[in-house]
Amino acid sequence: MDERKAGIKGLVDSGIVAEELNMCKSTLQVPVVDLSGIQVEDGRKKIVDAIREASKKWGLFQLINHGIPSSVLEGVTDGTRKFHEQDVEVKKEYYSPDLSARRVRYESNLHRFETKGKTTDLKDSLHIPWQDSGHNEPEEIPPVCRKTSLEYIKHVRKLEDTLLGLLSEALCLKPNHLKATECDKGQTLVCHYYPACPQPELTLGTSKHTDPSFLTILLQDQNGGLQVMCDNQWADVTPIEHGLVVNIGDLLQILSNDKFVSATHRVVANKVAEPRISVACFFFNESSVSPKIFGPIKELISEENPPQYKEFDVSDYLAKYLSRPLGKTGLDLFRL
Repeated sequence: MDERKAGIKGLVDSGIVAEELNMCKSTLQVPVVDLSGIQVEDGRKKIVDAIREASKKWGLFQLINHGIPSSVLEGVTDGTRKFHEQDVEVKKEYYSPDLSARRVRYESNLHRFETKGKTTDLKDSLHIPWQDSGHNEPEEIPPVCRKTSLEYIKHVRKLEDTLLGLLSEALCLKPNHLKATECDKGQTLVCHYYPACPQPELTLGTSKHTDPSFLTILLQDQNGGLQVMCDNQWADVTPIEHGLVVNIGDLLQILSNDKFVSATHRVVANKVAEPRISVACFFFNESSVSPKIFGPIKELISEENPPQYKEFDVSDYLAKYLSRPLGKTGLDLFRL
């Protein structure tokens, strides 16, 4: 696959065989949070309470009336499709399975070598990193999706500021507390393309995992497939038109000292005739120049609630996370 640089789309076109998976799931309903009442005191309290409960039990919720225009959401979805459906000779310029080889890169199934012949994740992904420090080069982004990606990044960063305030209040902290930790100084936009799968019952679009981020904001199209684990059952995250999915990552579980949980989730293989498109924005703070040390928030620690994790820097956490098989978080490596 690395030699051909045609991605999972090319692999599906050539035909595959996989081992059957248990796809049973529950009828649990994923929480939906409506931000329309955020400017009213009573409305904001209800939003904070809803986010607190969802973050404690699920580590994930859907978001509506979030303020990002539908034209921006549709634009980044269309840009993702256009990139992945380009001629191979055009997009192969961006292909690299090596995370350190180039900043903006396209790759196929990062964890395919860890499946030991059982299953393989069926998706292609375009990675677009972005830093708040301003050390960004927009011209590195492929022209076919440059404008739509930059517009979406601008809006999703503003939304993330709002969410950090609400999550801080849900932890009974001041609204600016999480933002002040600089946990969101870096973001990576990952634009996924899941081709139609010839044997969707035999494999997964993305295997079970948690995110090694502080927070993830996900835009999914209407094809569905995302599932989250709750009460030891898989629940469908049914797409809401122009809605977004927000999930807690490993690093925010550590900061919250286990008050919030990192969502365990997966994507079942695409069962419809057209490709599934999703765009995930991962928020974290990673710097090899001046690494920042994180750990459980001191205000959440007491004699009754001692720290559950040791301190860490994000680069170290990511290195340990990526060295483990998909499905294994790095939380146990930092747990006291």
